[in-house]
This record gives sequence, C-alpha cells and structure tokens, in this order.
Amino acid sequence: MQQTFDCPKCGAPVTYERSSDFSAPRSTIRCDYCHSQLIAPNELAGQPARVVRINFGLSSGARSRTWLWLLIVIPLFVLVVGGLAAFGILAPTFYSASRTVKQPDYPVRPAVPAKKETSNSFGTVLLEFGSEGIGPGMFTDARSIAVDGAGRIYVGEYTGGRIQVFDPAGKFVTQWSIGDRKTILRGLAADRKGTVYVAEGGRIDRYRGETGEKLGQVEYERSGFDDVTVGADGGLVAAWHSNRDDIVTFDSNGKLLRTIPEAISSASGDSELSMRVAVDGAGYIYALGRFNDGVFKFARDGKFVNRFGSGGDKPGQFRAAYSIAVDGYGRVYVGDMKGIQVFDANGRYLALLDVKGMAFGMIFNDKNELFVVARDHVSKYSVPAQ
Repeated sequence: MQQTFDCPKCGAPVTYERSSDFSAPRSTIRCDYCHSQLIAPNELAGQPARVVRINFGLSSGARSRTWLWLLIVIPLFVLVVGGLAAFGILAPTFYSASRTVKQPDYPVRPAVPAKKETSNSFGTVLLEFGSEGIGPGMFTDARSIAVDGAGRIYVGEYTGGRIQVFDPAGKFVTQWSIGDRKTILRGLAADRKGTVYVAEGGRIDRYRGETGEKLGQVEYERSGFDDVTVGADGGLVAAWHSNRDDIVTFDSNGKLLRTIPEAISSASGDSELSMRVAVDGAGYIYALGRFNDGVFKFARDGKFVNRFGSGGDKPGQFRAAYSIAVDGYGRVYVGDMKGIQVFDANGRYLALLDVKGMAFGMIFNDKNELFVVARDHVSKYSVPAQ
C-alpha cells in the first residue's frame, strides 16, 4: 500500500510502499530532497519516522572512489612541489609570500556592525515568539496555525496533539490536547467565533478555542480529511484523500455543500497524495499539490480555473512546497524550501518573502497580517498593499 509521510529532517513529502504486515521490520527510505536515510513510521505502534543517516549526496561507492583518488593525488602533489622547490623554481614565490606587508600610514576606520534587518524584499517582521522546547510557549515540531476573530493565535504540534493558545501579542494563554503521542495533526483552522477545527485521524473535529472543549465532529460519509481552512463566510474547505484527491466544502453549520472529485489529479493527469487548501474572500479555492508541484485554482461551483507553478529552483517554481495561504488582495502565498513565494490571483510570480526556517503553516488575520509557523517559532509579517 502506497503511503506518504513528512521527512523529519527537511519536512519534504516522502512516499513509500507500506507492508500490510504491521509486525514486519520497518524498511529504510531515502528522502529525495535532503537525501537522508529514513525509517518509515509505524502508526499502529505510535512510532514516527526517524532519520537513520544524513546522506550528503555521495553513495558509498562514490565515497570510496573519492578517498582512493585523494590517496593517489596528495602524494604526487607533494613530490611535484618538493621537486620544484629543490630547483629554485618556486623560490621567488616563497620569498614574495614571506615579505611583511607595509601597513598604510592613514588610519583605518573600524568596522561598524550591521543593523539587524526586520524587513526583506516583500514583508516586514512585526512579531516573533516561541523557542524550541516542551514548556508553555515553546514548540518541538509546530506545523499548524490558526487565528480567530478576536485575534487569538492557535499553534498545533504535528505529533502529540498539543494545541497552544496565545493572545494577539504572542503571550501564552493556555494549552489543550486533542489526543496522545500517536496523534498526527494534519490541519488546523479557526472561525471568527473562536471555534477551532482540527483535521486528525482522517476526520475534522470541532473545539471551543479558549478552553479546548470538544464540540463535535464535521459529518461526512468517510474518513480521509488531510487539511481544513475556513472561508470568509464561516464555511469550511477541506482536502480529502482516500485513493483519490477530493476537495469537500461545508457551510458554516457543517452541512455538506459540494465535492470536487479528483480535484488535482483530474486536472494534471498525475496522482496527488498530499494536498493543502486555501480560500480567498471571493470564494475561489486554491489547492496546493505537493506531489504535482503546482497550485490549482477552482471557482465556488467547483469548476477548474487554472494551474500555476512547477517543480524547480527558478522563481515561481517549487521545491518541497508545504503550505499555502491567500491574503486580502487575492495574492497567493506558497511556502517551500526557498521561502514564501508570492503570486497574483492568476498565478503570475510577484516576489519572495524571505523567512527564518521553513513555512510549514500560514494564515492571514483580519488586518491582512501574515502569521507563519516554522517548527519552533511563530512570526507575524505585514505585507504591502496592492
């Protein structure tokens, strides 16, 4: 059975064939992005994926050949240099290199430390909080973030089920849990009323954000939800996957509105195993296909509009894209290993927002301020008006 998980080293998606025998030893897989050797997760036993060895791109055979060449070349180089020096060929060179350089007579101005920049090519840092750890206000592997109408900030850990609540200034308020160490939090969203939606275990559960009180579950015929976001009208847009990649929409009361079957794969012709979703103020849906290296835009009625992006390292291309968000001007933000790339609503590349770490989760608040979570910290950015 083909499965996917996130590389614990770089966060890139990793696909592998999972054996139906859960008691069988876990096999090793290589991450295509950072080349680390990994052991696949075992959800039944609560064992996450882990790094076995970091591979810097050379196979064992290549490393052996490299050391063999070094053992041959270094002695030859020493013999050549020694021979040239013996015949006096390098003497002028050694002489000039050994001369003391005369210092200038004029005073040298001391170096001035560079000022810490709080802005980059597109956005300005307004707030940063968090550090690595397990205490209040600290994170170990935070990848999900949401903001409600009162400005409360919710940050979810990828494993363990912990969700921390912060005030608009980034001050820790409280925390609550949705499960145990086996829990994998796939998506997080909040509406204006403070209801928090969590995609976990293939379902979407509802919680009271301030307290963590469970309010119920979004009803759907089958489990398989992988991500969720909230629209301006309070409705939900969710990514669903179970042998196909569907987009499912609900109204603000949780009533099913529409399903877009095989949303990405039907448009691209290639299968999609990990989809993230965002919605703009006009109701257009943007689906990030992490395996298709592209963003797919759909109208409110589910009609496919266009696609933009591709795999690569040029501006507008993606390398291990992970997150997506849309601002109040309809600009689309995609977080990958290069930073956060910004596009207009039609997919034209605009700029790169340089961030610390990798943007695993993004969301905009009512003031059009961008919140980014990058595993051990959260940053808030202002972005320019259109």
